[in-house]
Amino acid sequence: MKLVNIFLSCIIVMGLSLLDGSAQKANASKSQKLDAGFVSIFDGKTTTGWRGYNKPTFPAAGWNVVDGTLHCIGSGTGEAGSGGDVIYDKKLTNFELDLEWKISEGGNSGIFILAQELPGEPIWKSAPEMQILDNEKHPDAKLGVDGDRMAGSLYDLIPAKPQNTKPAGQWNHVHILVYKGTVVYSQNGANVVEYHLWTEDWHKMITNSKFKDFKWIMDPAKEGYIGLQDHGDDVWFRNIKLKITQ
Repeated sequence: MKLVNIFLSCIIVMGLSLLDGSAQKANASKSQKLDAGFVSIFDGKTTTGWRGYNKPTFPAAGWNVVDGTLHCIGSGTGEAGSGGDVIYDKKLTNFELDLEWKISEGGNSGIFILAQELPGEPIWKSAPEMQILDNEKHPDAKLGVDGDRMAGSLYDLIPAKPQNTKPAGQWNHVHILVYKGTVVYSQNGANVVEYHLWTEDWHKMITNSKFKDFKWIMDPAKEGYIGLQDHGDDVWFRNIKLKITQ
């Protein structure tokens, strides 16, 4: 019996050591990213650094922090979300944004860059949007042109290719690079969209789109906010990190 107990104890110790080793590797990987110039802009516990779009403070309802995520609470009323969009409270020019998102079944949301706060106007009228979507159940996936309303796309303009979005309820990793007008969307390890602001090609594309009358889309600001969309559906964000470049 003593030998059995000793054997079991050794197995438990070995198991704990392996778990500890895995945790150390995960932390080391996280540290490497931070050491490369990335800093966390969401601490997983509070909404510090974030506020409502066109509001001085973070929404009192419609969003919460749960299990290390920034959670937009579904209202069940489609685009009429209860909390409204939120922004990171610092204007940015050249940067890299790294985060993970998870959408509910049939859900819709988005990530905005270079957004402006326009009185009385929604954020999407001033900012390019990376689409977040349940491609299987939300009708937007079948609308638009060539899948340009599917997740990872520059919404309603450029489809994400390859289309590598994971299903609702699973985490998707996103990396957005913005540098002197060049914007690259990466999703789940692959570059899926690239575009170039202020160019002839950009102006031509916008002129032929539903955004043609929105001057802030036609000529986006060189400095603006990162925004997360409340589209009335449950969506979760975590591990939100930022690297500012020159």
